[in-house]
Amino acid sequence: MAKLTKKQKDAHAKLDKNKLYSIDEASALVKEITNVKFDASIDLAVRLGVDPRKANQMVRGVVTLPHGTGKDVKVLALVTPDKEAEATEAGADFVGLDEYLEKIKGGWTDVDVIITMPSVMGKLGPLGRILGPRGLMPNPKTGTVTMDVAKAVSDVKAGKIDFKVDKTGIVHAAIGKASFSADKIAGNARELIDTLVKMKPSASKGVYMRSIYLSSTMSPSIQLDPKAVQ
Repeated sequence: MAKLTKKQKDAHAKLDKNKLYSIDEASALVKEITNVKFDASIDLAVRLGVDPRKANQMVRGVVTLPHGTGKDVKVLALVTPDKEAEATEAGADFVGLDEYLEKIKGGWTDVDVIITMPSVMGKLGPLGRILGPRGLMPNPKTGTVTMDVAKAVSDVKAGKIDFKVDKTGIVHAAIGKASFSADKIAGNARELIDTLVKMKPSASKGVYMRSIYLSSTMSPSIQLDPKAVQ
């Protein structure tokens, strides 16, 4: 087992492993125990009482974080010429169609989100093997396949993220940066947790919110009290 550095020991000393923290307490503490020299990402991991193998227990959706993600999200708008100006004005970083499809075929995926139109999805099908594993394939359920391209781009730039429960029943999401105030971290955490609570599948029985952990890049995880958020 690797030895802890002095900073890591200090961080662990501030954390009570036997305590279930409130959102406000955890949001303040995560800033205290973050000691890296860069602006660390703040992450939330929520274990749900669902079986993701069953279609009626899949939890997937989108949420707009009230304080944004703190990340400069690079957006590619794959649109027809009549929508290019709209996408550009809304803040898309890359706008076009065939030239970007060719770049993607060549392995280019230097974007965070791809937004497109229903009429273009047929052209994206053959690129599924490239885009799918990277989580870049547009999907109507997450609002990235739409005729209202401007709104979709604006929403993503403002802090809209999509989430999906993984095969172990956990939803992982980056909800901000360590440079955020504790209030902003707490506000974003609440928004995601509230959204997950509202999305509880009717087929899910027993305890829905099994556990919730807040952490930053390379920090210890802080366990929240799941009963306090349901």
